[in-house]
Amino acid sequence: MNDKYAALRGNVGLLGQLLGKTIKEHMGEEFLDKIETIRRLSKSARKGNAEDRQRLLDTLHNLSDDELLPVARAFSQFLNLANVAEQFHTISRQGEDYLSADALDKLFVKLKAADLSKEQILQAVTDLDIELVLTAHPTEVTRRTLIHKHVQLNECLEYLELQDLGNRERQFFLHRIEQLINQAWHTNEIRQQRPTPVDEAKWGFAMIENNLWPAIPEFMRQLDDRLHEEFGLRLPLDAAPVRFASWMGGDRDGNPFVTANVTREVLTLSRWVAINLFLKDIQELVSELSMIDCSAELRARVGEGSEPYRVLLRSLRDDLKETLQHLTTKVQGQRSESRDLITRTCQVREPLELCYRSLQECGMSIIADGLLLDVLRRLACFGINLSKLDIRQDGERHGLVLSELTRYLGLGDYAQWSEEDKQAFLLNELNSRRPLLPRDWQPSEESQEVLDTCRVIAEVDPDAFGIYIISMARQPSDVLAVQLLLKECGVTFRMPVAPLFETQADLQNAAAVMNRLLSVDWYRGYIQGQQYVMIGYSDSAKDAGMLAANWAQYRAMEELVAIAERESLKLNLFHGRGGTVGRGGGPAHQAILSQPPGSLKGGFRVTEQGEMIRFKFGLAKVAITSLKLYTSAVLEANLLPPAKPKQAWCDLMEQLAKVSCDHYRSIIRGEPDFVPYFRASTPEMELGKLPLGSRPSKRKPNGGVESLRAIPWIFAWTQNRLMLPAWLGTHAALERAMADGHEELLREMSREWFFFRTRLEMLEMVFLKADLGLSEYYDHRLAPEALWPLGQRLREELKASIAAVLKLRPQGGLLDDQPWIKESIKLRNPYTDPLNMLQVELLNRSRTDPDSLHPEIDQALMVTIAGIAAGMRNTG
Repeated sequence: MNDKYAALRGNVGLLGQLLGKTIKEHMGEEFLDKIETIRRLSKSARKGNAEDRQRLLDTLHNLSDDELLPVARAFSQFLNLANVAEQFHTISRQGEDYLSADALDKLFVKLKAADLSKEQILQAVTDLDIELVLTAHPTEVTRRTLIHKHVQLNECLEYLELQDLGNRERQFFLHRIEQLINQAWHTNEIRQQRPTPVDEAKWGFAMIENNLWPAIPEFMRQLDDRLHEEFGLRLPLDAAPVRFASWMGGDRDGNPFVTANVTREVLTLSRWVAINLFLKDIQELVSELSMIDCSAELRARVGEGSEPYRVLLRSLRDDLKETLQHLTTKVQGQRSESRDLITRTCQVREPLELCYRSLQECGMSIIADGLLLDVLRRLACFGINLSKLDIRQDGERHGLVLSELTRYLGLGDYAQWSEEDKQAFLLNELNSRRPLLPRDWQPSEESQEVLDTCRVIAEVDPDAFGIYIISMARQPSDVLAVQLLLKECGVTFRMPVAPLFETQADLQNAAAVMNRLLSVDWYRGYIQGQQYVMIGYSDSAKDAGMLAANWAQYRAMEELVAIAERESLKLNLFHGRGGTVGRGGGPAHQAILSQPPGSLKGGFRVTEQGEMIRFKFGLAKVAITSLKLYTSAVLEANLLPPAKPKQAWCDLMEQLAKVSCDHYRSIIRGEPDFVPYFRASTPEMELGKLPLGSRPSKRKPNGGVESLRAIPWIFAWTQNRLMLPAWLGTHAALERAMADGHEELLREMSREWFFFRTRLEMLEMVFLKADLGLSEYYDHRLAPEALWPLGQRLREELKASIAAVLKLRPQGGLLDDQPWIKESIKLRNPYTDPLNMLQVELLNRSRTDPDSLHPEIDQALMVTIAGIAAGMRNTG
């Protein structure tokens, strides 16, 4: 590893030594020696020593049943500690000079060099609309109790970095680190029960409270200072360039555990957390704002008291206290005697802005721009609901409600009507003033749940909600149906309804659907010039393969942007990305800049999911860095947009996408041995035992691979290191293009088209995480011999894909121009490899004789899954 990573290497070594000490104290020196032997052999094998690789396999194969779990735990915990050290390194003093170059600094250098006016820059900053949507964490394997310990380890490493730390202080923090590592070793890594949707929401609230709450004011201060230094501009007082929404407790697509009552409970909890946080801030402001000078406006409000700011803020504090008491009893399911006084964000903002204006007028701007401004920034970002809750439901469910209703009313079966007849019915009812739902109608339980959800939306503060997303939307009627159901259930405000285009066919048809929808006069009046559309990355990649899906997404966005410009609409594209490359993941800055020109003008909305929430926002300092990355990328895309791609590039991408998709589907759908091979050579069947998220792993309990959700589909291939969904089809497309004489055009696309270069770089990252030898080991130990040829064929395709991508690199090896990512992967590989080999051993024993398993085999298997996920990092 390069010397510039010496500090990282030192922290990894420190944490590893203390883990070793813990293991020795608990398991004995002989066991620690065995762990060290496995680690040494793994490092040697990773360097290409075939003899040591065989010794490693033999050592793991010969482990007794009693040794399997502690060995798995040792390597899993080491990977978690390596991740702690790596995350800290990204914000450490040693890392900041070459690793964490400030994204805003880089942006402003580019902006100053460009021919842009102050007005253009201010307008772009004012228009910034970035919404990060925290989703439930079905790929977050690490328990919250361990995450908390990892945060404390980060804090200790930060203290140890101080140059003037005394020896006694240093020993204190070293002892604390050892304590935390001991606590983690004696804690069960695997949660005993699946989290409920409410548990997931609480996890999201904790992430906001502990990390994003302190991060937002500091991020805003840095953005404001940089704007002022470079351009003499200031952010408006109510600026909220970044806001947060959530799916936790609102995403009911395929999750029967997310009910109307759950949504109601999560909304109450969310406001309870926000009110509690704002109450603490206001109490601190009451303590700080003891000044006696004030404006005439404030004096007229509070009278002749000696401390006018405190008079005003104490009144607000008392209202917040009573509201908190009301919500506390409501959360506890009791009848409240307290009043629900603070129900709108403006009730908190108005007195705070009055204090701010007064302080500025009286020459106390240094005070106004302290904690008071921080609270105003938080209020603009979070509001009194903390985060806006999205509602997501499968479009088919809305159609079933209307089918039941039309049959009851004697109108026929809505599901059997043509699209024209559906639209005519829906528009007639949307324009009607009479109720549609009969009082004596008793819908089925499933339909009642849809209606109850709509009624919850009608009951609650409109500011508590984000948007309503329709999964598998395919026709304008899918959108109009939701709006009719909302209307009939008493929703009087305009809730944005976003169709989600997921499969390749749906993406290709997205523009046609939106054109038909926007031709409806009623709909154009309803949306008031703003349209949300969600782009699905997971199911499109599972359906067509990564390369074809990426192009379908790009083309759909291009066409939607053109429609928005023609119709003078503000288009907000919502990106349903996961953590892995196979689900649209990858570095956020690159992903944003690789989008079509103009696609960010109306705002940028993206899902943040699972373990990626922790990696991006798990520490306040890391969160600030992530927020600056998002902000700089969106500003750059809007102020310095990329050129429209050449027609020749687009034509070749069409060919690449077609060849790639055809090849991908020929394997996934056309190869008769594929499903048996998938189930045998990955831990897909065993993943269901791991209590990851509240949502079932399949949309239909009895379905096959086609019904498997994109997350476990990707997760399983990540575990056996074949990483198949991210690259399958790539080599066929690239090789065909090269054979047809397009190699130089591909090189040009790689050099000059950010979209294409980003695709190749994402593949390079996947290739570094993949491992041909480990994949083969899974096959030969777990799959019937008749299936081995298919596995060998797939590995040959992986090798061909690597060769094709390397051929298009300007020079060097995989990710040579991104050394940090490359070193990060290299750091973890020697510790992930033994877990892969051990997982194969456990799967073999589990599948060979399931009736006489040692009781800890299953637990050890779950630990290897969690450990490999830690080693791979972006798993879903």
